[in-house]
Amino acid sequence: MTRAQQQNVGPEPPPIELEVLPEEVGERLDIVLSRRGLGLSRAAAQQLIAAERVSLGGRPARASLRMRAGERLIVRPLPPPPSAAEPEDLPVEVLHEDPHVLVLVKAAGMVVHPAPGHGSGTLVNALRFRQSVRELEEEETERPGIVHRLDKETSGVMVVAKTVAARAGLIEQFQAHSMERAYRAIALGTLPAVQTFETTHARHPVDRKRFTGKLARGKRAVTHVRVLEQLEGAAYVECRLETGRTHQIRMHLSEAGYPLLADKLYGRSTRDPRLLAATEAIGRQALHAQLLGFEHPCTREHMRFEAPPPADFLAALALLARHAK
Repeated sequence: MTRAQQQNVGPEPPPIELEVLPEEVGERLDIVLSRRGLGLSRAAAQQLIAAERVSLGGRPARASLRMRAGERLIVRPLPPPPSAAEPEDLPVEVLHEDPHVLVLVKAAGMVVHPAPGHGSGTLVNALRFRQSVRELEEEETERPGIVHRLDKETSGVMVVAKTVAARAGLIEQFQAHSMERAYRAIALGTLPAVQTFETTHARHPVDRKRFTGKLARGKRAVTHVRVLEQLEGAAYVECRLETGRTHQIRMHLSEAGYPLLADKLYGRSTRDPRLLAATEAIGRQALHAQLLGFEHPCTREHMRFEAPPPADFLAALALLARHAK
């Protein structure tokens, strides 16, 4: 067994802060946690509490504790279970590769790095098979070389670090929001020709799988949207990121009333037959990372890569084109 496999323990997830809702006053703590969209059964919530990973006022809380109005809980989720992330011969479309970086097109349906329920079939499994991240294997057991990610059902261009120096340089650019990133999307409704969303970004207080820009406190999130083509019941848009928060485009468009086509988490149902046909054609949120531009972290050369939307996206787009019958 390699050193990486021996030490292959998932990263510690960030703590979650919860404020007791009015309807939860008087309820037991374990029941509240099981209803908060954290993916916890009541038994799992009790195990988390027993492990002293739920605190109130800086002290570990009890499962039987009754909630009071205005109380704030800190929940520290357990790290994901260990995963060997064994090398797997998976298809990867490579746009560029040199000794320091690898630029690729991630297919829709591929998870970027191992997580609970996704121990195989990930991009990391494919990278290990290609031996693209050997220099980082010893110190990064879960996600070697991964400096950013795309949602499982989002396709598009990604960059992977192959060396320690490249990783540091790329992370610096992502944190400085200096990279050029443009997405293509199909959003429901009739959108203004050009608009910018600038909001906070924080985890939704009730549905923990989602994010929201409607809370007073949170990180800054900015998305610039431009309509490329008005479709039947939808619009083909370009979204340029000024910041790159989790689910940022999906959150912004949904909360503005223009959710992405076929977005199961942020979307809405429809009875329009053409939208239904387009939803069936793509089968996932209509979002594609089309362009990524950055400074090479070692050579300082400016690099810019584009990949057109894949066939499922184009099929949905064709069904909604105004000239289509």
